[in-house]
Amino acid sequence: MTEDQHAGAAGPTYAPLTPVPDARRAFRTGDAFALWFSLGIGLLVAQAGALLVPGLALPLALAAIGLGSVIGVVLLALAGVIGTDTGLAAMSSLRPTLGVRGASVPAVLNAVQLVGWGSFEVIVMRDSADALAKQAFNLSMPLVWTVLFGLLATLLAISGPLSFVRRFLRTWGIWLLLAGAAWLTWSLLARHDLAALMRRPGTGEMPFGGAVDLVVAMPLSWLPLIADYTRFGKRPSETFRGTLFGYGIANLWFYALGAVYGLAAGGGDALLTTALAQAGGGLALLLVLIDEIDNAFADIHSAAVSTGTFWTRAGVPLLSAGFGALCTLIALLVPMAKYQNFLLLIGSVFAPLFGVVLADHFIVRKRRIEAVALADLRGRYGFSGGWHMSAFAAWVIGIAAYHAINQWLPNLGATLPALAIGALGYLALVSMRTRTYAA
Repeated sequence: MTEDQHAGAAGPTYAPLTPVPDARRAFRTGDAFALWFSLGIGLLVAQAGALLVPGLALPLALAAIGLGSVIGVVLLALAGVIGTDTGLAAMSSLRPTLGVRGASVPAVLNAVQLVGWGSFEVIVMRDSADALAKQAFNLSMPLVWTVLFGLLATLLAISGPLSFVRRFLRTWGIWLLLAGAAWLTWSLLARHDLAALMRRPGTGEMPFGGAVDLVVAMPLSWLPLIADYTRFGKRPSETFRGTLFGYGIANLWFYALGAVYGLAAGGGDALLTTALAQAGGGLALLLVLIDEIDNAFADIHSAAVSTGTFWTRAGVPLLSAGFGALCTLIALLVPMAKYQNFLLLIGSVFAPLFGVVLADHFIVRKRRIEAVALADLRGRYGFSGGWHMSAFAAWVIGIAAYHAINQWLPNLGATLPALAIGALGYLALVSMRTRTYAA
């Protein structure tokens, strides 16, 4: 058995630098929809929605949710197409853009941010389960919940995405999720005067552009790992549609749900978990909580896949076990603070990067890739000692633009301009280089 294929109960899993063969591409539109609808719905999404109020009045918050969701989900679906085009894991598919060695930089950054996301997921599941247990049984045991959810997410990550989506989500997981989300929504409309909440003025602490950035940050947080799953897709068009509608509906639904519940609970995310736990006796929250494990699964599995692109001696299942243990340990020791800043920091790094990547894949390379050159320093993607300096220059310019806009024009929103600047900067640098060689 080689590093490229590890046989297990879930079938073979492919090493990050190995394109998934056509015979193993099992994901259709329904699979993509189920996965990304499931990943788009979660307690962290609702908590991010609660951060929008009362800084913004609810109508403005909902407008920001709509605009941010459209921007973020379209970009996410386009990034997903790269995985289906190439059959490669997300960080491996960056090698044609950044270089054989250069792609290790975002791979390391991605592994670090995914450990943060995985830890956040375990923490929010623990806190939610503890709130339910206190309400139902007057029992608090956060240590037990942390270990339990960390272990479950790790086991799912070891099993791999084919097993998770086909055996869990499509069979019964998505129906539990739909039932929980519908119950939470019905309870919200039955218990609260939505018209009165819509008339409540905002405090003005949250600029509209900043709110859009906060909404965009959630789908953008999946950009560096979406190809880890869409590489199993049969057709790019199916991947795009399934991701667009699956994640788009979920992101709109739960951001809005979080904003309304958060405002009804007094504003912000501090009281959100308690408000959700009280909805319908906590039944809906329990169902959503069960589904929340898939977000932690995705974070842990993709941290392993990202690390596997530069540490090829360890297989993905073993790395998944290690990252699962690390996320659980962090969840035991670190409180969930500065969540908003964490989301915005992710946007500042990965939004301009994927502006460069999307421009390179769809415009410069026209969706073509040479898989045999992915590990060859002397090949097409070797560039300058394994580093594509034009791509890195455009990436740095995009990051600088993000922080400059965020500092001096906060009402504008920095994510989309930074992504566009990264893309246009890259196209300009490539064009200059082409003209220089031609001369």
